[in-house]
Amino acid sequence: MTKTYERKWEIDLLRGIAITLMVFFHLLYDLYYFGYYDNDIRTGEVFLIGRAAAFLFIFVAGISLTLSFSKQLEMEQTKPKFIKYVKRGSKIFLWGMAITAGSYIFLREGIIIFGALHFIGVAIILSYPFLKQRSASLVAAFLTIIAGIPLRTITIEQPWLLWIGIQPTGFRSYDYFPLIPWFGVMLMGIFTGNVLYPQYKRKFILSDISELTHIKVLTYMGKRSLRIYLLHQPILIAIFYITGFADLSQFIP
Repeated sequence: MTKTYERKWEIDLLRGIAITLMVFFHLLYDLYYFGYYDNDIRTGEVFLIGRAAAFLFIFVAGISLTLSFSKQLEMEQTKPKFIKYVKRGSKIFLWGMAITAGSYIFLREGIIIFGALHFIGVAIILSYPFLKQRSASLVAAFLTIIAGIPLRTITIEQPWLLWIGIQPTGFRSYDYFPLIPWFGVMLMGIFTGNVLYPQYKRKFILSDISELTHIKVLTYMGKRSLRIYLLHQPILIAIFYITGFADLSQFIP
């Protein structure tokens, strides 16, 4: 394999930053949940940290999709098949369903029904037609994000359109990422990936700082972001329990 097709370390770096912010946000959330943090995590700086982590994570996922698509197209001269994205998206969606099951068991309220992993799983499948369509992805991103503004004000009695962005009356969840507007963020990443990495090649000059210690740590985390995402909350809760900051009765109904 030539250097041209090596993994883009800067993408792993961005993903590592995103997962670090997410772990930090969930640490503050857990402190709030167990009564050790008084500030409202649904507003202010803490809320912005959580949203910044989610935005970056989803945006970079869009860039990564274009890189994966372009890499196979350039190396094997074949267009990746749709079924590949169905399998990949379905796997991530199933991990999201595992989180749903866990939240149903352990949370008193705010059960996670369509969280980040549910969204990413579905969005990967829906992204396939846009992966080489620069203009279409940009237009669709703009329309999807704009559509999310009025959609937030619409409520219905049934939960069947929750995944789109139409919430049932009184709905509350600790992790909710509907397709509208968040699919627009992924489409922005797809557009950016096609602009900055045509044919899997950087269209810009970037100094290689990938061997710096702190960069290596973040890129290492970025390569394992899904694993960290799945494990960090159980680990944090276990630490709280072992150190006496929480007991099982605080989060088991």
